Amino acid sequence: MAETRLSEDVKTFIVQALACFDTPSQVVEAVNQEFKIQISRQSVEKYDPTKVAGAKVAPKWRALFEQARKAFIEDTSQIAIAHRATRLRALQRMAAKAEAKGNFPLAAALNKQAAEEMGNAYTNRRELTGKDGKDLPVAAPAVAIFALPDNGRDG
Repeated sequence: MAETRLSEDVKTFIVQALACFDTPSQVVEAVNQEFKIQISRQSVEKYDPTKVAGAKVAPKWRALFEQARKAFIEDTSQIAIAHRATRLRALQRMAAKAEAKGNFPLAAALNKQAAEEMGNAYTNRRELTGKDGKDLPVAAPAVAIFALPDNGRDG
């Protein structure tokens, strides 16, 4: 394929996509969708300074890559699936479709996953205190004490 001369906008798009951990193949497809041009994976790889092919990338693109990578790693607020509400909505849609198709085991598994999501099962956060930061209540021993019937015998 004859290589197209890339505009500054396309190069910026490529560098930012690579900085967000998109693969060269994903970037090729995204460039085609966004700019309606065909490029090769190799032409994309030369804009990734973390790869051998991009070792000699211009300082301008290296700086943009590092800035975009840092911002991407530090700010997950722009990633929809990073938010519990988004994940729960997706699980809701999947569970409804599974149930509508009669796939009750899948629907049950999705409901369980949603319950775990609500209980912070997918985070490192665990409640170590009780209400308002107070100590957790101490549970009584799980020993049942009950009286046996006398049955008329002497004790």
